[in-house]
Formats: sequence, C-alpha cells, structure tokens
Amino acid sequence: MKRSVAVRLAAVLATGALAAATGLAMSTTTASAATGGVTGYATQNGGTTGGAGGQTVRATTGTAIHQALCGRASSSTPIVIQVEGTINHGNTTKVSGSSCNTAAGVIELKQISNVTIVGVGNGAVFDQLGIHIRESRNIIIQNVTVRNVKKSGSPTSNGGDAIGMETDVRNVWVDHTTLEASGGESEGYDGLFDMKDNTQYVTLSYSTLRNSGRGGLIGSSETDTSNGYVTFHHNLYQNIDSRTPLLRGGISHIYNNHYKNLNESGINSRAGARAKVDNNYFEDSKDVLGTFYTDAAGYWQVSGNIFDNVTWSSRSETTTRPARTRRRTPRSASRTRTASTRPTACRAW
Repeated sequence: MKRSVAVRLAAVLATGALAAATGLAMSTTTASAATGGVTGYATQNGGTTGGAGGQTVRATTGTAIHQALCGRASSSTPIVIQVEGTINHGNTTKVSGSSCNTAAGVIELKQISNVTIVGVGNGAVFDQLGIHIRESRNIIIQNVTVRNVKKSGSPTSNGGDAIGMETDVRNVWVDHTTLEASGGESEGYDGLFDMKDNTQYVTLSYSTLRNSGRGGLIGSSETDTSNGYVTFHHNLYQNIDSRTPLLRGGISHIYNNHYKNLNESGINSRAGARAKVDNNYFEDSKDVLGTFYTDAAGYWQVSGNIFDNVTWSSRSETTTRPARTRRRTPRSASRTRTASTRPTACRAW
C-alpha cells in the first residue's frame, strides 16, 4: 500500500451537515444530536454520557488507566480519565479489583460502564497498544491517537485492532481521534475500528483513519449480523486499502466524510446490511461503494455525494455483485462532480 500521505480534510465536509443529520429511511428512528456533543446512533438506547458526573483522574500510563478503573466503588461508577503522554507496552500492566477486568498489553474496558477516556494537555498517544471494549456500555473515547497496533510480529495487542468492540457492547462514542497503522495485514496490522458480536449504538465522529489495509468492520463474518446502529460522520479516511467500513448486516448512517486514496474498495455493504450514505466526498479512489467479494448483497441509499476521480471495476474484475444489487454500474467519475456518477440505490428496502 502507499505509505506517504498528506492529511487534508476538504471543506466539502462542512456542506450540508445539518441536512445530512437525519436518520435512515424505512422505519428506523432518526439518530439526532444530543446535549454535550454526542451525535448519531450513540444518542439512542438511553444515550451516551460516559463518565459524566463522576470523579476526574489524571493518567500518564496504561497501568494508571487500569488503576483508575479498578479503584471505583463499582464497575458502573462514573469516571473521567484524562490521559496525557505516550501509553505503551512498557507502562501498561494488569491491575486487579472488583470494579474492573484488565489485562497487560492492552487498554481493557471489559464488563464496565460509564467511562470517559479523553486526551488532554500535550496529547495522548497509544503506541502499539490497542483499546479493547468488551461486554461494556456507555463509553466515550476522545482526543487520542492510537497507532501501529499489531496482531502479528512484536509487540502484539488487541488482535491488531486500534479500537475493537465485541460481545454485547452498547453506546460508544469515539470522537476526535486519530487511528493509524503503517501497512496492511502482511505487515501485521488488522482493522482500525472494528465492531462484532452484538455491538450496537456507536458513533465515530471527527476522526482520521489512515495508512492501513483495513479501515474497519461491522460484523466478523456473514453470520455475525447482530451488530448495527452505527453512525460515521465528519471523518477522514486516507490511504486505506478497503473496509471504510465493511458492513455485514445492521444499519449505518455514513455522512459528511472525506475518502481519499481508497486503494481497493470503500464502503462494502454485505449480508443484508443497510447503509444510508449522504454528502460524502470520494477522491482519487476505487470502487468506493457497493457489495464486493461476496454474493451476499447489502443495500445502500445515496444522496449528495461527490465522486472526484473515482474509478469502478467491472463486475468480473474484483467484485461479485448480483445483477440486481445496482440498477447500473458507475464508471470513472473522471474528476466530474455531476449526479450521473453517483451509484443509485440498491434494492428497495
């Protein structure tokens, strides 16, 4: 994959933000803004407030983050953990307690609720160390960088995911983060933002995802379809091979994002997934929206997107798309921004 990129967020992302904030069509409930800045599906199911109202503590190591979690009165006692500095394997150990379930070599948010982790001061960088959310709810992660998390090679963490969620996770808001790798699976990396095994009501906003083979997924397989209600908005995806995201089942709203240099494919709606895709800017990329690498088709509804120098493969080249997954196959946008280059909606919902 391409290694050198210049990060740039186009002004087009600001266009139509309010108009694009409506929820999916069909019978789904609108995912609206909430007090405190939380937006999208993370506002539903009771909302996402993280550790609001709880104690605020400062942490400069991974061990200190775990100590803060373990020092609470219970696993649901609200807490805001302000993080500054570089968090890595050398300063992240397991801490035990009745209000936590931690592990060494990863930031483990397991079987807990009502937690905010926010970068402060000169910034928080999780270097080669992933954040794992499991069997937890009401979690906020803001203003942090997670980089170069590996699943093979050394050191390894979190199965190679920068941020990974699994097993009955509810209400997570990830905001103003940078998630990045230095290559793809052959270099030992996996996804930047993964959700599986019944993860719901998640919003990813105002974040940068870059330099990775895989942007992220919703559902680990074609049968893992219990995930969903995920909003992606005002994010920059740059120099990503695929999965921006890969959706297997579930419902997502994807709006006002900038996609630049998607090298193989982009939003991949599969296994009955339903994606509302509004007001995004796709630039210098390939196969940015569709059902790819499977016969298990998904659905998408599009409006207001810009396709700037986007190319499309033939059906037989890199994709397996049943004839009815689109009414037509768009070709290269050739730096045009006309409505004729937009993919039409998939099958009626």
